[in-house]
Amino acid sequence: MSASDENSISSIIREDRTLRFSVDLVSAARRNLSFLRLVSDSHWLHHKPTLLQSIRRYDKLWMPLIADLTTTSKPPMILPPLDIEWVWYCHTLNPGSYRQYCESKFSKLIGKPAIFDEENEEYALNRCREIWENKFPISEPFENEADINLEYDASVFSEELLDQMWKQRDLHIRFFSEPYYSEMVYLVAAKERYKAFLHMVHKFADQSSFLAPTSDVLLMWITHQSYPTVYATDIKELDGDVEKIIEQKEYIEKTKKLWERTFDQPFEKAGASIAQPISNEPPFYWDVTNADVNTIYKSMVPRFLFEVCISVKVVTSNQKQMKKDLERDFLRLRMVKGHRELKMEKPVSDFSTELWQKAWHLYSEFGTKGVIIELRQSGGKFSTGSSLRESLSFSWNELLRAPSLTSVKKVDQRAMTITTVASITPPVQGSYLLKCVPDRVTDDSGAMISDVILRMNQYRPQEGRWLSRTVLDHAGRECFVVRIRVGGGFWRRGGEIPTAVKWENRIIEIREGSWSYVVGSSSIGTSPEKVVGTATPKEPKEGFQALWSFSSGNGLLIKWDSSKKSISELRFDLQSKISSEPMVKLLQGRQMQYQVKEDIINNNNGKREDEEEEFVTLIRYTDENPTGKATALMNWKLMVVEVLAEEDAVEVLLICVCIVRSVSEMKREDVGKLLVRRRIREAKIGDRDWSSVILHPSSYNTSPSLSSSYISSVQPWYWNAELVTASHVKDQIVGVPSSNYSQAEGGDKLYKAGIIP
Repeated sequence: MSASDENSISSIIREDRTLRFSVDLVSAARRNLSFLRLVSDSHWLHHKPTLLQSIRRYDKLWMPLIADLTTTSKPPMILPPLDIEWVWYCHTLNPGSYRQYCESKFSKLIGKPAIFDEENEEYALNRCREIWENKFPISEPFENEADINLEYDASVFSEELLDQMWKQRDLHIRFFSEPYYSEMVYLVAAKERYKAFLHMVHKFADQSSFLAPTSDVLLMWITHQSYPTVYATDIKELDGDVEKIIEQKEYIEKTKKLWERTFDQPFEKAGASIAQPISNEPPFYWDVTNADVNTIYKSMVPRFLFEVCISVKVVTSNQKQMKKDLERDFLRLRMVKGHRELKMEKPVSDFSTELWQKAWHLYSEFGTKGVIIELRQSGGKFSTGSSLRESLSFSWNELLRAPSLTSVKKVDQRAMTITTVASITPPVQGSYLLKCVPDRVTDDSGAMISDVILRMNQYRPQEGRWLSRTVLDHAGRECFVVRIRVGGGFWRRGGEIPTAVKWENRIIEIREGSWSYVVGSSSIGTSPEKVVGTATPKEPKEGFQALWSFSSGNGLLIKWDSSKKSISELRFDLQSKISSEPMVKLLQGRQMQYQVKEDIINNNNGKREDEEEEFVTLIRYTDENPTGKATALMNWKLMVVEVLAEEDAVEVLLICVCIVRSVSEMKREDVGKLLVRRRIREAKIGDRDWSSVILHPSSYNTSPSLSSSYISSVQPWYWNAELVTASHVKDQIVGVPSSNYSQAEGGDKLYKAGIIP
């Protein structure tokens, strides 16, 4: 049953007439996030000489200029260059200091124009440039041209502002880097909670010294402050109470208790953690996705991820009696759809009757549909089972429509009430997850070698032999078919047999789509017709052992020192058809955001000696990311890849297959089990879906019902790739006996000649 809305945040702040915002805080916050991201990416802006020069330009040029142009209560529609705007922004985050500065120099508070769209922003910047160049001499250019190798004098004012700017320079990375922050539905909810926070600060000003905000409230607060005249007007009736807001962890517990007493809801929620960024980092990388280049592949379905928090409070009339009655009661969390094996349990006795407690913190795909919270009772000493007493369900669609993206529901049992709060962040697109699994040998047309196909074709021999791999996505859907050409000719009983094709004809191709299975069969069929990528072996240049030419025009060179048994010395060079400069680098190992921390490795029973060698990270260099950005990670031995939406998945799959082909040939060993020519029977889709649920690290120790092996399935796959991918396979088959293959396929000798000559 749902909880009453009587004490909800919306109903309380609706009655508070003192809370009115004179600026569109939602649009302003969105613009603020873009600005902070730009500042974070502008590395030139964070050198001390540049900052000192920026402060001088702000103090001596910009502020006098904007003060002269401000003739009414409405600021002029102009914006300064980035370095000055950054100084201005940081200065406004100290409202008292900023007001004192303005009134002492200009006898009035200087405001900032509310400009929220790119077109108006560009106009305001160009208009400012015109005014600037007419006002100031050539020696004061519009853009900051400070020499970072020179020393600039710093005044007391400069030092104070410089200190503020050093503190705020990584503001975006520390608190607001998750992609959901820019979503409108999130910002609307954050605005409501900011209003509620101000209401609480004002109402209990006499009872508290300082209060610490959550990250969503912090975003709205600093956005509000960055429009100084608006902020001054809006908080006028709060009588200076906002000065009690402070980012210090020693006030967290006091703030939580006051919030929960006021609104009867947990202070922290999904996307709104206490401002302690290190402990609240997500366990995987997700970024703002501006473009998805993989929309051209109709077989690929995007993943949408979001954060989920479940908080619980148990209220009883008799605490002592409750402990006795509830010894066998526990709560179980499971998903509405998919990941049926996931069952996280917590004893009811673990929950406090005074404070809300975060029961589970996780990340989920939208395809799981929702969560179910069950109240169960164990069977006692002589029974391993449990009985269901009552359950609550929270659907993702329901939560997206709920105020503040939060829903409250209750269970009443005997003299006990269990109140559960579920909250989510807006879904944002995540990376694509793809893995190649063995499948049957196919002929030149793409049909599987089988008597079934032979009969359908009126016993016309099937010409050509290709090793085949089916590419499955995160939900087990077939997306592509990878084919490696091995033999030509055909098989005829008592007559001809397929023979190996020449080395230069052993091409790799990727076809888009799923198999077309024969009616009445779930394992025999033909591959899709559309070829979306090919790789052809070429003679490598001196110093390299392999060269692959892609249909995209790019080329992959592979180098390995064969005198060493280890493959740690593998080197790659991906050559672009449009540029001689390296736009992409392939680095061995899990690099950049895919690096796995040492404590995680230790918790996962350590790292295999050769584990890092099996990974390759694709780093792409662009004007926006001159230092490089990891856009794909592949484990070529397991043939598993993770691809950001901005990277071409087919190109990454080709790279992965080419590497495993080349390494097998160079080592004369089937390192990627390419000789397996049957689909290995996998776990049923929905039992333990790949990365459909990822636990936040804070939930590992609070989920004792999960075994150490199962925890790997709710962690990022690359933390323990071998275990995660193996967990999908019911029959752990290293190889399939030769007797299980038909003579028509061509025999082991043919495929060994093609893979490990």
